[in-house]
Amino acid sequence: MQIKDVMSKNVITVSTDDSVEKCAKLLQENEISGLPVVDGKGKVVGMITEGDLIRRASRIEAPGYLEILGGLIYLGSPKKFVDELQRAMALEAGKMMSREVISIKPDQSLESAATLMVKHNINRLPVVDDQENLVGIVSRRDIMKHLYDWNN
Repeated sequence: MQIKDVMSKNVITVSTDDSVEKCAKLLQENEISGLPVVDGKGKVVGMITEGDLIRRASRIEAPGYLEILGGLIYLGSPKKFVDELQRAMALEAGKMMSREVISIKPDQSLESAATLMVKHNINRLPVVDDQENLVGIVSRRDIMKHLYDWNN
């Protein structure tokens, strides 16, 4: 079975300028866990998930450091800390979204989608056409419905 046979075609999206509050409201009202962020041409530029929103309420830990001869040696990445802090304090989708989006084509198999989801530990994949325009979305739940259809 192909992705186009199981994907949701009516995808709820947000733009990079939409507020974080709007994203949270859309997730809650539609009982979904993630939203594609699209540009003005319909191309996916990021994803906003419940995890991104929950991160705002969590404690972000600064990297440990050693002080030697008046200098600091960081035991973790200060850049990663600053990036996480900026994402957690973001007010717009474009600043909070995950930019590394893994997508899939409509003619690929369910097995391909399942493999990508497991490999990258993600819950949904935007479905894009050959021009990289968003045409749908497939979630773990969509795949589960077709793998374990108890009605047939």
